[in-house]
Amino acid sequence: MTPSKKSSASLGALLRAGTVAATVTATLVAGAVAADAAAIPEFKQPKLFGTSFQADPHHDFTKRISTRHDGILRGWVTYYKAGVAEYTPIKWVKDKTGNTEGWFTGPPEGDATAYASPVSSKLAYYGATACKGTDVTVNRQGLGNKRCSRKATISLLKAGRHPGLITVYKGKIVKFQEIYTP
Repeated sequence: MTPSKKSSASLGALLRAGTVAATVTATLVAGAVAADAAAIPEFKQPKLFGTSFQADPHHDFTKRISTRHDGILRGWVTYYKAGVAEYTPIKWVKDKTGNTEGWFTGPPEGDATAYASPVSSKLAYYGATACKGTDVTVNRQGLGNKRCSRKATISLLKAGRHPGLITVYKGKIVKFQEIYTP
């Protein structure tokens, strides 16, 4: 059976319409992802190896533990459960003995400087050691640049105490960029 010219023309029109629809859909999806990423404003990044804890002057630590104000905190997650992460600021301590360059430390025991924020379902966690601790994947600053899967992210948050830059926006943790420390 040979197709008629009319059915060939209809088939061609259908294929062109399908191609146009696929292109429009792909463009809209890419635009939505870009718009979602663009919705987070650029915050000032703190010094990676700052030797003092970052202040949050508008936060009242005498009340219950709550989210930090929008911005980037040099810190680490101390506890994670059911989509909420507790985290504290950290600072770099230089080693005076010469054995190492130093290490990160959190507030002393009993200090109330802690925050708790829900973790965004779209959290971008960038690991410094390839999300599995095997290969180093960092940019020139020493920040993780390999995005981890959702499963790896949850595992890393539960393990805690990974130094990083924690970005909070609208009360949620939206980005975590691990700081590489050899």
